[in-house]
Amino acid sequence: MKLSGSEIFIECLKREGVKHVFGYPGGVVLNIFDAIYGEKDVQLILTRHEQGAVHAADGYARATGKPGVALVTSGPGATNTVTGIATAAMDSIPLVVFTGQVPTTLIGNDAFQEADIVGITRPCTKYNFLVKNVKDLAATIREAFHIATTGRPGPVLIDLPKDVSVNKTDFVWPKDVSLRSYNPTLEGNRWMIEKAAQAIAKSRKPVIIAGGGCISSDAAEELKTLAETTQCPVAMTLMGLGSFPGSNKLSLGMLGMHGTYYANKAVQDSDLLIAIGMRFDDRVTGKIEGFAPHAHIIHIDIDPTSIRKTVRVDTPIVGDVKNVLTSLNKVIAEDIREQWKEIRKAWLKQIDEWKKEHPLSYTFSKDVIKPQYVVEKICEISKGEAIITTEVGQNQMWAAQFFTYDIPRRWLSSGGLGTMGYGFPAAIGAQLAHPDKLVVDIAGDGSIQMNIQELATAVIYKLPVKVAILNNHYLGMVRQWQELFFEERYSHSHLDVVPDFVELAHAYKAVGLRATKPSEVEPVLKEAFSIKKPVFMDFVIDWKEKVYPMVPSGATLDNMLFEEHEKKPEKKLRAVK
Repeated sequence: MKLSGSEIFIECLKREGVKHVFGYPGGVVLNIFDAIYGEKDVQLILTRHEQGAVHAADGYARATGKPGVALVTSGPGATNTVTGIATAAMDSIPLVVFTGQVPTTLIGNDAFQEADIVGITRPCTKYNFLVKNVKDLAATIREAFHIATTGRPGPVLIDLPKDVSVNKTDFVWPKDVSLRSYNPTLEGNRWMIEKAAQAIAKSRKPVIIAGGGCISSDAAEELKTLAETTQCPVAMTLMGLGSFPGSNKLSLGMLGMHGTYYANKAVQDSDLLIAIGMRFDDRVTGKIEGFAPHAHIIHIDIDPTSIRKTVRVDTPIVGDVKNVLTSLNKVIAEDIREQWKEIRKAWLKQIDEWKKEHPLSYTFSKDVIKPQYVVEKICEISKGEAIITTEVGQNQMWAAQFFTYDIPRRWLSSGGLGTMGYGFPAAIGAQLAHPDKLVVDIAGDGSIQMNIQELATAVIYKLPVKVAILNNHYLGMVRQWQELFFEERYSHSHLDVVPDFVELAHAYKAVGLRATKPSEVEPVLKEAFSIKKPVFMDFVIDWKEKVYPMVPSGATLDNMLFEEHEKKPEKKLRAVK
């Protein structure tokens, strides 16, 4: 039996195990939407904006490890996906985005709602396709999912002209995918792995830096084995949070611009860095010339272009993180753990002293809500088991610092692109993937408004997402930089008009709650978490609060700004080296 392109589309999704597609209809994809109408095996989740659809698919992918799928129409529908695609590309998230296109006979003629989305997204996709013949559709979709999920994961776009979705052909599902020019290296070089093991054995002050690749590769157990066997402390990038238990004694927390004092100090003083599944982003390294000046650097990554791109690397290992760590752990003898403890004793003692010297802290107030207190309470009440998504800015950094992430795929945040408006639709995707889990978006009053329309999506599909809005009437991180480096000239960072989030929630038929003093924080959180509906929690916080520690732009990691917490009402700012 011959199938139309639209029917082939649905059948391919079933073969790939796709249960949910996030999307928005339009003229050239009406045949596809008609085919999905009443479909029991694949559910279309109607978002209120195409950007929201891609972010929701992204959140679904991060929370499950499976590819997220989005479907939108041509022209503005397609261009609205670009921010979400770029977000996924920067963070190596597997997505397959289907965009409608005008009929093949009209491509290039400036037809109604035509846009060259293949050309537009070429810089921010792992690969993209324009399907010109329905006979190629099944094979193209098969290849797209293969490319998105193998090697270094990433977004793949398929542009579907309307006539391709209408025309019919025999359905043929390729059993295997073989791409001559695409063969990721999965196993690390044995000689380089042995060289890395030797470097670890010689080291006295090693540090592991775990990145998002540890999570993408599902390598948390292998990472923990390596760290505990060799007694090597572990710092995590923003994308790597949860890859190693934050409550483990060997955890240094996050490093970088707003990382912990002890993580940054350990990296700078180390004689060996084992960088795993990370790309040495500028927010992690600080000033490149002064980064880890005494360290031998081992870099493990599946993407060969990420190695030596930013920093010098002494021992490069290209391969899948899980596979490489499995091999490395076999080379490193388990039975000498006690010997490692003795070798690392002085180093771990030094790190403990740094932890005591400058722990993550803030000044608690009985009168005004501190944002860090809200995050701590979310962690406490949820027992650290909630899936946390974030927007971008101060809210993101406080969520990274003051929530303890012990499990992978519980932390979903836009790291590389820093996309305001990411957290709420991502939370919707995560909640759909895990209907029985608590999902909390920690947001700012500025960033939540970027995709606030998706509250309708949460309400309609009965997704009990919780949103904790840290409301300070500012674009908080912009204001912080203006205060520190622009002599308090708050140019366009003050949000003069912020909606009443409680009433806005009610308008969408959701639940709205508010806390204006510290004593109300815990009751509001407990009430919100007990309600099986979407909830907006408006926490009116101290507008002056800033994120510390902070490495100023252009400084090395051991040059951090701290806010000294003293008994006096005033607070002092000083640089600590």
